[in-house]
Amino acid sequence: MNVVRCAVRLLLAGLLIASVPAAAQVELEPFLKKDQFSTITISPTGEYYAVTVQSGDRTGLQIVRRADKKATSGVNPGKNRHIQDILWVSPNRILFAVAEKYFGEMDQPQPTGEIFSVNAETGQSELLVGQRVGAPGLGSRLQKKKEELIYAWVVDDLPGDDQWVVITASPFGADPSRRAELLDVYTGERKFIVRAPVSSAHFTTDNTGTVRFAQGAGIDNLSKLFYRDGDESEWQLINDEASTHVIEAPIGFSADNKPAHLQAEHAEGPDSIVALNLTTKARTEALRDAKADPLTIIRSFDAASAPVGAVFMDGIPKTQFFDKTAPEARLQRSLEAAFDGRSVQVTSTTKDGKLAVVWAGSATNPGEFYLFNTVEKSADLIFSRRGAIDPEAMGEVRPVEFKARDGLALPGYLTVPKDSTGKNLPTVIMPHGGPIEVFDKWEFDDDVQMLAKAGYAVLQVNFRGSGNYGRAFSHAGSREWGGKMQDDLTDATKWAIAQGISDPNHICIYGASYGGFASLMGVAKEPQLYRCAVGYVGVYDLPMLVAERKNRSKAIETERREWVGEGEMLAANSPTNMADRIKVPVLLVAGEEDKVAPAAHTKKMESALRKAGGSVETLYVPNEGHGFYVEANKRAYYTKLLDFLATHLGGAKAAGAKQGK
Repeated sequence: MNVVRCAVRLLLAGLLIASVPAAAQVELEPFLKKDQFSTITISPTGEYYAVTVQSGDRTGLQIVRRADKKATSGVNPGKNRHIQDILWVSPNRILFAVAEKYFGEMDQPQPTGEIFSVNAETGQSELLVGQRVGAPGLGSRLQKKKEELIYAWVVDDLPGDDQWVVITASPFGADPSRRAELLDVYTGERKFIVRAPVSSAHFTTDNTGTVRFAQGAGIDNLSKLFYRDGDESEWQLINDEASTHVIEAPIGFSADNKPAHLQAEHAEGPDSIVALNLTTKARTEALRDAKADPLTIIRSFDAASAPVGAVFMDGIPKTQFFDKTAPEARLQRSLEAAFDGRSVQVTSTTKDGKLAVVWAGSATNPGEFYLFNTVEKSADLIFSRRGAIDPEAMGEVRPVEFKARDGLALPGYLTVPKDSTGKNLPTVIMPHGGPIEVFDKWEFDDDVQMLAKAGYAVLQVNFRGSGNYGRAFSHAGSREWGGKMQDDLTDATKWAIAQGISDPNHICIYGASYGGFASLMGVAKEPQLYRCAVGYVGVYDLPMLVAERKNRSKAIETERREWVGEGEMLAANSPTNMADRIKVPVLLVAGEEDKVAPAAHTKKMESALRKAGGSVETLYVPNEGHGFYVEANKRAYYTKLLDFLATHLGGAKAAGAKQGK
């Protein structure tokens, strides 16, 4: 079903499935396409939109006239390059960053650390700072640019100043020190501000553009937060995780520059937002949810962009504000009422605050962008992210919560097929990757909805070690690969059976990266619980994983010891050493160029399974890395995945695939 393109008036505010037949075939097209429009931001005067548009192997930038939605100029970044982090710094000048798809790395393109500018009227772009400054065709006309191998990003766009922005410059090489600098958005000239007092630092400015905070960590991976009163002051250490055992991170200043606000961890329970008295350094709680950490900070619409609230992902996203009567709070409540059932975010506003771009989406809808008139209280559709998705045809996604065997509350999401009774369903348990600080959210997920289309219930579990639920919940996963983290998935599966959701004879476990590890460990530790397992770009041999990461950096080696483990426990918790316990069919999928979870892991797992007499199918794809990027390769994978699941659970195959038992 196409999105209705009309104004939204806010003032009007084996065995087949037992309870619902699987679709005869699953059309893959809607789940293969990337979002056509990723982001939209409005110019300070409201004359233009800056729109990122995906096309094939790249994401370009289009400048669209608001009056008639006609593109007036644009930037084509080139093959496997993607424009992101759009920032209007004046009515006709935009800064943007670029990410590239490096085969072998993550399935999502990775930032290059370069900052470009573009003239909105002419489309003429310049590379201002980054590793390729001075390269032909990338702004060589600008004489004041400094050629230096650095990775840079914008810290503060300095509202009211159309010429300068504050950036972080991070040099390449062994020296991890970073510095804050001023960048001229027209000439590329840079001026030194201050050097960070800690490695891998992130800077925070106040409302005058003065750098006041630096947060970072050394090879021990323990966070340190420094503060200074101004440009003439020395850095003061105000939080050291080594002593306090919690992390504090600055999120901004109030409109009058006092107090500052921090996101603060606690020994137990979720993070809070605290107000920091800059004189006494006393902390006062400003906002805290009962279960979830602040996910996104909501900021004021004025030039100060001060923190005024936050979004919390406790099941379905919810918003909370410091002051419930603030203009931002009143607007948010109006929008939530108008877009009932969807998550709503104001993504950009004009300088006078009269026009705002609003995104509205859900777990069944990738989202649409609307232009909201704050005076007339109306919103008109600008663009849909992905028109091929019919939200009404997607499976319902329900937040759930259950107890692990030791009493720990585990949140998650259950998706059931459209028009299903929700009972006695063939089920896919789907552990997320990461696992450190990663977590499942209430958002549109192609894999989940594709599986629901095929007739499966899908259970996603935020097992211990996942992010979003406070320090104690995250650290409960330390050295629990194959241990309590795995037990959580077992307990979740048994919960789904006990609730009558899952047919106990038709359950498969499927995950990517760490989720692939968890899938193979699941069928090794619980051979009677699952009918099959799928590991996608997974890691299966922990000694091999540790050896690979040992050569990267001291900080990564420290992280490995803290989270994965060391010594004999690594081999004992490796699926490659437990192949003789796996009695169900397995599908293993890998990219031959994967640098994160090299295909050697998959090949070693395959070899161990074959040696043990196990049933194993494989798919190895050249020129793909940690997650498939090319549409044809994703199609081949999804087709094989649905075929494998159909054979063992009884759901639908992909359209065009050979049907039958």
